[in-house]
Amino acid sequence: MAYVIGVDVGGTFTDAFAADDKGNVHSAKVASTPPDFSRGVLGSIDALADNIGLDVGDLLRDTAYICHGTTSTLNALVTGDVAQVGFLTTKGHRDSIYIMNLEGRYAGLGQEEIQNITATRKPAPLIPKRRVKEIIERIDYKGSIIVALDENAATEAIRELIAEGVESIAVSLLWSFRNPVHEQRLRELVHQIDPSIYVALSSEITPRIREYARSVTTVMSAQIGPPLRSYLEPLATDLHDRGLRGKLLVMQGSGGTVAADEAPKHGITTIGSVLTGGVIGARRLGQQLGHKNIISTDVGGTTFLVGLVVDGDPVFSSTTILNQYELNVPMMKVATIGSGGGAIAWLDPGGNLRVGPRSAGARPGPACYGQGGSEPTVSDANLVLGILNPDYFLGGTKKLEVELARQAIKSKIADPLGLSIEDAAAAIFEIQNAQTADLVRTVVVGAGHDPRDFVMYAFGGAGPVHCAAYGADLGVKEVLVPLGQTAAVFSAYGLATSDVVLSVELSDPANFPVDAETMERNFTQLEEEVSKRLKAQDVEFQSISLVREADIRYTMQIFEVPTPVPPGRIDDSAVQVIADNFEERYASLYGAGTGFREAGLQIITYRVFGTGTLPFKPELPKHESQGGSGSPAPKQTRRAMLDGRSGWMDVPVFDYRVLATGTELSGPSIVEAQTTTVVIPPGTSAIVDDLGNLIIRYR
Repeated sequence: MAYVIGVDVGGTFTDAFAADDKGNVHSAKVASTPPDFSRGVLGSIDALADNIGLDVGDLLRDTAYICHGTTSTLNALVTGDVAQVGFLTTKGHRDSIYIMNLEGRYAGLGQEEIQNITATRKPAPLIPKRRVKEIIERIDYKGSIIVALDENAATEAIRELIAEGVESIAVSLLWSFRNPVHEQRLRELVHQIDPSIYVALSSEITPRIREYARSVTTVMSAQIGPPLRSYLEPLATDLHDRGLRGKLLVMQGSGGTVAADEAPKHGITTIGSVLTGGVIGARRLGQQLGHKNIISTDVGGTTFLVGLVVDGDPVFSSTTILNQYELNVPMMKVATIGSGGGAIAWLDPGGNLRVGPRSAGARPGPACYGQGGSEPTVSDANLVLGILNPDYFLGGTKKLEVELARQAIKSKIADPLGLSIEDAAAAIFEIQNAQTADLVRTVVVGAGHDPRDFVMYAFGGAGPVHCAAYGADLGVKEVLVPLGQTAAVFSAYGLATSDVVLSVELSDPANFPVDAETMERNFTQLEEEVSKRLKAQDVEFQSISLVREADIRYTMQIFEVPTPVPPGRIDDSAVQVIADNFEERYASLYGAGTGFREAGLQIITYRVFGTGTLPFKPELPKHESQGGSGSPAPKQTRRAMLDGRSGWMDVPVFDYRVLATGTELSGPSIVEAQTTTVVIPPGTSAIVDDLGNLIIRYR
């Protein structure tokens, strides 16, 4: 029997999902293990084997591949726990990454923050200036060598950086994306001096025009390449020592995986990998159910994540912002805030109640975990409100301490505000719901979509608790909770259903009408390059597909719109089709009539996505309940508050395992599954579909 495994590492829990070639699925959830998250990965696989009833060695020997979403690279950049990097750039351009094109004052900030420009600050420099060395060389915009590389001076600069103790060196020279010869020679010089030094070349990491973003992307990739290698190599060794014969794959922010031994070479692509599994899972489940427009919402222990699937495909961006730095990394668009189950409730200096973004994490965790945490969290509030069952958390494997939750809320929130413990818990619950609703509204409505055209998927350990509230606020018609083996490990399920996806690009700016032969040559070059990289993954693919894209803009604009390019040989008529595709995409983003064709069009960057389809695609099996087909009896009735308007009431609580396909429930109700709890508030109803999903509808 063959298995595929997905492992999703969160700040609080590590989730694992396995599917076999007979259609059986299994899941496990264990506490994450910061700072060494690999222990949690191995522990989740141990738990998975126990749940399946196999020795972990037998499970791994029968596993075709493991898809791993890791927080290690994103956490490293956010916390600054990165490799010491030296930077080589063209003489006269040392200060480019410090000047930041003025973007550092506003990149990634909201409108209100940007308007208060005097209060904005640039982020901390990526590297100190003493570790930036200027190299005598110059290549022009055509790729011609104007000033030859001074190898003697370059060698001296490299020796100075190594003497400083750098672990890696980033190289970003002017116009190197048109001719990388000088960057490639600098790498040879580095390795002649010290072969162990990690080297990142901008011509390989991001061969895209615009010096600042290209340099920043290369520097950050050099910062996380060595620690990613240090994380993945021992993890892969441990897995293979335990019996794994297949490949360890690592999710990228683009929504596709890459072989673990290849991932550190382009480490920057793995940031956000842990954010994308849920969206990939939503797309896969949507394919099974016929849903093309999906709002993916994930309330985990630390964060709340929102992504979109539109017309069957996740929404992407060709750039991303991190710590106010713009990165040239094609990324699935996933918005996030610190509003998970472990989000800490606190009072600001004005006495206003806030929730998050700080989290109790895996250690010490919420107060109710009994692990030494003393600050009140969303999970503590849910427990006090009677929503969570203290004796059935994680299927009864962990007991929650109600009195510890009450004491934390009393001392930190209720007493300072003059509220009862119950009212304070209700306030925390309502604020969390409001924050999540605001983010969903921003993502969906802010992008010009009508929520009524979408189905909302809600997952994560705490997602089913809050989804009916934020779904009602947004105005969606129904919310789907993927129960069974996937509800609280849905992102891990998404990882297990993913494919290997790589992207390559090059900038070659030109005005329309672009020479068809030039365009054909550029795309052919990129297709050959991505095909070569797919082959280097050393993974057996069922099929390989290549998708073309181009960044196009109206003349004199400073931002481009990623535009689909049809397959096949490009001739003059195809060039016209590409121009029409751009205008259609532009109008869909910014409104009909907002374009101005008379300004002319410019193509800036060419891009090709290569997808290696993995041979094993898990599908969720038909639902089988342990009860009969009639109306189930509640397992108990308990006093709970499911929303602030209805107040306290006696709520029937149902065991998910006895809910047969077609079972209908009316709110107020609570459904308890092994790894999550679903709130069905007054004014809603729910029905179990044939895959075991619980669909909440608004009356």
